[in-house]
Amino acid sequence: MPLDLVANVIIAGVLTGMVYGLMALGLSVIFGIVRVVNFAHGEMMAVAMYAAVSLFAAFHLDPFLAAVPIAAGFFVLGYLLQAGLINPFITRPEHSQFMLMVAVATIMVNGMLMAFGPDARNVQTDYQLDSWEFGKIIVDKPRAFAAMMAIAASSALFAFFRLTLTGKAIRACADNHLGALVVGLNVKHLYSLTFGLGAACVAIAGCMMILFVDVTPGLGPGYTLLAFIIVIVGGLGSMTGALLGGVLIGLSEALAGLFIQPSAKSMFGFALLILVLLFRPQGLLGRRP
Repeated sequence: MPLDLVANVIIAGVLTGMVYGLMALGLSVIFGIVRVVNFAHGEMMAVAMYAAVSLFAAFHLDPFLAAVPIAAGFFVLGYLLQAGLINPFITRPEHSQFMLMVAVATIMVNGMLMAFGPDARNVQTDYQLDSWEFGKIIVDKPRAFAAMMAIAASSALFAFFRLTLTGKAIRACADNHLGALVVGLNVKHLYSLTFGLGAACVAIAGCMMILFVDVTPGLGPGYTLLAFIIVIVGGLGSMTGALLGGVLIGLSEALAGLFIQPSAKSMFGFALLILVLLFRPQGLLGRRP
């Protein structure tokens, strides 16, 4: 196997994995703070992909530019979803939360099917097949731009949680829910902000993924499962772990497609998950309970 081919595949896998990491980051943030498992996560990304396709078809708006209004819209949608529907379930048993989010996911899938039909949709940009060449190393421009966008969005989210008073208040809610209530924090409002931020992350990831993957109404469950694999590998509730897990899964998928066959990529992802669960159950960057 030529080394330059392997290097090109590794680069492509890492760049794609950064977008995976941003997608999983939204799930990790929601679980780590709100303690609700968003089983509609992949469906939300599919909706964002359809939104990017619609804006491109109607206004020829590039997915990178469309990511801004779509992320803003998803932030509002996530806030309202948490405030109006999920907050009443926070103190209910986990199986009630599970059924709620599965119901939301099912509604989203059927809504997309009704609105867009079963056919696959995509966008065709002028630079979609462009690349940079560094000797024998070839870097796809769309994947590189998508990775840069993922890094920028992730950095902004990290800065928000570390540097702003609202971000610190949200982290306080995650550390001690009862203590946050005692000191007068509006926990339900902060939970809604958190879900909105998680939804914005998955929306940006969806706008990036539409450059590589055709979207169909049934695409969501597969990406929900992928997001779960990533956050478990990286460590539940760990933001940095979600990004690391995304890169590892993207890399494993790329190498599986090269050395075996593209259909084996899921097998390698699950194999990595099993190894992590065997030797480090809390995830690569997760904390021990």
